Amino acid sequence: MKSLQFTSIIKIRGVNPYILITKEQSEEIKPAWKKPLPVLVRINGKPDMPWHINMMPSGDGSFYLYLHGDIRKASATKVGDKVAVEVGFDSEYINGPQHPVPEWFTSVLEADPEVPKNWEALIPSRKKEILRYFSQLKSQEAINRNLAKVLNVLSGKPGRFIARSWKDGI
Repeated sequence: MKSLQFTSIIKIRGVNPYILITKEQSEEIKPAWKKPLPVLVRINGKPDMPWHINMMPSGDGSFYLYLHGDIRKASATKVGDKVAVEVGFDSEYINGPQHPVPEWFTSVLEADPEVPKNWEALIPSRKKEILRYFSQLKSQEAINRNLAKVLNVLSGKPGRFIARSWKDGI
């Protein structure tokens, strides 16, 4: 992986740990990029296979490199730690959901006419987030519990699902 290497301190924005990638650093990774930037990341040399992350633009040419809990666990790091960062452009990035829609979800999408309409209206990144979450569910109990939650919010009722407040199906 051809990458930019530097040291930085893990900071927090709201509840999200991140490393700020300056405009100058982002230009070394991918010049003139303005939208979410797909990168491969290692923190303190971990994980062995670089982690796929989309850096988020801050609006001034710099980017937020949000650090998922798995990458922080693999690198044994936390907010406030000074870390070695290795980040490079992910030229093999494929946009859109990476996880299939589970059969147990597909089979109930028609339960309420609002549910499929609201599912289709979700932005691709939200669908991707939900499908990634679904792919990690192990027990039938967890599947049933989360299926009830997602059907509730997609039907337009207010509620919470995947750490978000939902209203009117979005």
